[in-house]
Amino acid sequence: MVYFISMDSCLRYTSSGYAFIAPEDDPDMVVDDLLRTDYAEEFCVAVDFDPLFIARLMAAGFLVMSMKMPVYISLEASGYSVSESNVLLLPKLHLIRSVLFFSDLHIKKSIKPLLPRYELRVDTDFQGIMERCVRIHGDDWLTVPLQESLTQIRTYKDLKVRPVSFGVYRNGECKAGEFGVLAGRVYTSYSGYYDEKSAGTVQMILTAQYLQGQGFAFFDLGMPLDYKNTLGARTIEPEHFVRLFRAARDPPI
Repeated sequence: MVYFISMDSCLRYTSSGYAFIAPEDDPDMVVDDLLRTDYAEEFCVAVDFDPLFIARLMAAGFLVMSMKMPVYISLEASGYSVSESNVLLLPKLHLIRSVLFFSDLHIKKSIKPLLPRYELRVDTDFQGIMERCVRIHGDDWLTVPLQESLTQIRTYKDLKVRPVSFGVYRNGECKAGEFGVLAGRVYTSYSGYYDEKSAGTVQMILTAQYLQGQGFAFFDLGMPLDYKNTLGARTIEPEHFVRLFRAARDPPI
């Protein structure tokens, strides 16, 4: 996988047309150029799983995923190469983003009686919830190197981002959970699971209510899906999302 440099931006591309991001790049500038050049893909490509690099990508609004590669790939022109585990980092900037503004939160009548039955616990079992997501959904995108990087990011202080978890408990047992990333006053959901009917919906509602109570600007749900729309989420264009994200990420001067 070789790359070439665009003459009208800071972007570099792989031979297959994906934007390549290196640790020395400014992720905010990359986002600006992706938007300015009408980049048609949702995914970019990177090969460095350094936790601080991944944290910077998250702080720029990327939802960071990964992918196992069947063969060893070399980025000949750059001097970069995929790790021995043959895993690519895939920073994703959605072409359409699903965002829940708390004033739009919709709770079905059938769900309201269930809410008091559960207790929301915030960031009490990040590792367990992430591992449960992997057991249920697999590690196609949540590969071991990415899991390790997310865990390590949590050990750093004074970063703009922090991976966290949310779980709902009944009778002392976690019945649904998710993990994601805090960036300023934005929480981005990465993956979740449920072990009993309606518990996943309850978990998302209680999480949204918690975020609202803590002064967050909005709940970033990533890819639009029907169940997110049912909760009241809106779909917004990437330019709009980036403006909202940066305003909520950066404290006012």
